[in-house]
Amino acid sequence: MNAEEETAAIDTYIKRLFLRLKERGYQGRIVSVQHLAELKDEITVRCNEGLFDEEFYRLRLAFFDFKIPATLPSVKSIVVVAVPRPQAQATFTFDRKKKALILPPTYVAYQRTTNRVAEFLAEILRVKGYRIAGTALPLKLLAVRSGLAEYGMNNITYVSGMGSFLQLVAFYSDLPCTDDEWRKTQMMRLCERCQACRRACPTSAISSDRFLIHAERCISYHNERKGQVPFPSWIDPSWHNCLYGCFHCQRVCPVDKPFLNWVVEKEEFSQDETELLLKGKFLNRLPNLTLEKLRNLDLADADSLDNLPRNLCVFLGPTSTAVAWQPNPV
Repeated sequence: MNAEEETAAIDTYIKRLFLRLKERGYQGRIVSVQHLAELKDEITVRCNEGLFDEEFYRLRLAFFDFKIPATLPSVKSIVVVAVPRPQAQATFTFDRKKKALILPPTYVAYQRTTNRVAEFLAEILRVKGYRIAGTALPLKLLAVRSGLAEYGMNNITYVSGMGSFLQLVAFYSDLPCTDDEWRKTQMMRLCERCQACRRACPTSAISSDRFLIHAERCISYHNERKGQVPFPSWIDPSWHNCLYGCFHCQRVCPVDKPFLNWVVEKEEFSQDETELLLKGKFLNRLPNLTLEKLRNLDLADADSLDNLPRNLCVFLGPTSTAVAWQPNPV
């Protein structure tokens, strides 16, 4: 097989790969690993221009790694995949009232989704002798530059047929890239004549003077903070709308309208369970049933138990504050 025939065979194989992804409801793109330097440079330039708040960068972006993994030194490409993801819902009972709170897409089953895609890709590629390795890359930027996604004015990524109800995953591979569709960063054309998300953002994180949002003002950044870090005084309690994350900008986006009622995982916590959760990390033991509910919502880790009281109190009222973080009686 000459070089031209080999390229054609690989191209056909990649098309079949994308068809297999499509059969699962996924969408994918493949780009040359040579674009790693461009991804790194774009993040570096934004940082040097002061577009990232220093604390936000340290806590949320410093984990990016643009080095080829030692486990797969023969990397030739990066495969990025978009997976449709729904909302989840947690209902808490306190003072004989029920409060249903949303967890936006990607907050539940994030790692399980990543693992599922990794296993699927590895199984397909293994047939032809190709391999994959994990990445720690800026996924939104990668997806937009690859042509898989477009940015919204809110800097969230949108994929055709999914809106922003999706999770992005990416892997290095030794599969050659025969058709690289790398492009400039771009925003959805619809955003040019729509200001819905900017008007809906109560913290003014989405501004008209620049493309990047002021991420340090996003409610998500603050309710995801680890530990018992209090909310800044400038955040009005009425602005909170999700247990973790924020949904203001997605809820008003016309592209997301078809997906707003897509809620899959639902768990309900009784008054006793809610009071236990308000005690946070001081809790010595949780009932198995409560733990199972938390696991279903990906909230059974130490960090979640630590900052869950802070997030719950803004929805459950001042009475809950008296319960929060109090040691559980032995």
